Amino acid sequence: MLKGINPLIGPDLLAVLARMGHGDELVIADANFPAASVARSTFAGHEFRIDRDAVEVLSAVLSLLPIDDFQPDPVMFMQVVGDPQAVPPVVQAAMPILAEQGLQPTGLERFAFYARAKSAFAVIRTTEGRAYGNFILRKGVIATF
Repeated sequence: MLKGINPLIGPDLLAVLARMGHGDELVIADANFPAASVARSTFAGHEFRIDRDAVEVLSAVLSLLPIDDFQPDPVMFMQVVGDPQAVPPVVQAAMPILAEQGLQPTGLERFAFYARAKSAFAVIRTTEGRAYGNFILRKGVIATF
């Protein structure tokens, strides 16, 4: 273990997060998401599994990953089929964590979400049981100058 790193982030996932560059995207998926098949198309080539709910995993990832502030919609969630204006309960539960970082998530239609997820850098499958517990995060930069 390392100091300051959430223990939910194992060494393999930590290496992947470190390899991501500005603009690369990460999927945090619920238990029903087709993570294995989608992840085969990503840079990582396989899913990472964390046996926690999506909000816990989101919080752990956000403790390490800077989020893009150059382009709009750096945090997306899967829209509810038939009700695109609805905010799924899991997204509502994540709102305080996102708000702490000044982030407002944007909904993305289900099939557009799947298509975008296939071009992500990596996919994390959680054991989230609530419907529509899926997020895409776009990595930003850490200013060092």
